[in-house]
Amino acid sequence: MTNSSIVSSVVLEVLYRMDDLKYLYFMIFFVLYMFVLIANTTLIFIIITEKALHKPMYVFLCNLAANGIYGGTALLPSLMGTLMSPSHEVSLACCKAQTYFLHTYATIEFTILSVMSYDRYVAICYPLQYHSIMTITRVYKLIAFSWGYPLVAFALFFILTLRLTICRNIIGRVYCSNYSLVKLSCDDTNVVSAIGLFSVVIYSFPQLAMTLYSYGHILKICFTATKKSKIKALKTCTPHLFAILNYSVGCFFEIVQSRFDTSYLPFETQIVMSLYFLIFPPILNPAIYGLSVQALRANIFRLFSSKNKLLPLK
Repeated sequence: MTNSSIVSSVVLEVLYRMDDLKYLYFMIFFVLYMFVLIANTTLIFIIITEKALHKPMYVFLCNLAANGIYGGTALLPSLMGTLMSPSHEVSLACCKAQTYFLHTYATIEFTILSVMSYDRYVAICYPLQYHSIMTITRVYKLIAFSWGYPLVAFALFFILTLRLTICRNIIGRVYCSNYSLVKLSCDDTNVVSAIGLFSVVIYSFPQLAMTLYSYGHILKICFTATKKSKIKALKTCTPHLFAILNYSVGCFFEIVQSRFDTSYLPFETQIVMSLYFLIFPPILNPAIYGLSVQALRANIFRLFSSKNKLLPLK
């Protein structure tokens, strides 16, 4: 599956505009990366060590945090290194690897969120049968689907990009993406572009269908439920809805930057829009769930207290 690419490295052109303040940008990216690692690792540690949290919702949340670390690590260390490089170059092989990691991170994020919506649907619509439906076997299958489907599905499409001959080396973004790589090719990319658009639908349709189906039934239940039940359902779904909203904002920014000219916007705004999708979900998800879910909030506060012990759950 080798090709005859003319170039061996690519230049992330946008980073030249950061040169005057590159040390400030480096510190910002470093702090963001440390926050991603600490926040998500803390969440994983609490869920793993507290047996009372060994429930489907928290297991899915643990995987969401793990994916946050996966995505943050695929982006920020490479970005910081390339920023400090005088040439702002990254090898073509590393660029392709980063493309695969970042695209699969995004799809895994959406898949886990859709699985979590199904979990909330079962908890609210079938509370008495919840434990018989969300068995350990089913939870493991959903987790395997959340990671396996994106990793395999994107790999099958990415083979087409890897076969292209790359003859240009300027990328106008701060990281590598599949669309950026395709634009660097001298080959006819019409077929690859068409398949790419079709693949986006294939990659996202199962997750979107699961999310819409789950919340459609939750809303249907809420319309006929008592006021107390509605409040309970809203409280149960609020963290997940915020996480989906956060993800959707990132998707919106990504679509706008990919399809429209945003050069009229301030440079800092363009950078935030470009990185939102890859940085803010891993940062905000632990905060959203850590502050909204009482069991997690209590143990987080306890973890950083002087006694440094996890609260037993009643």
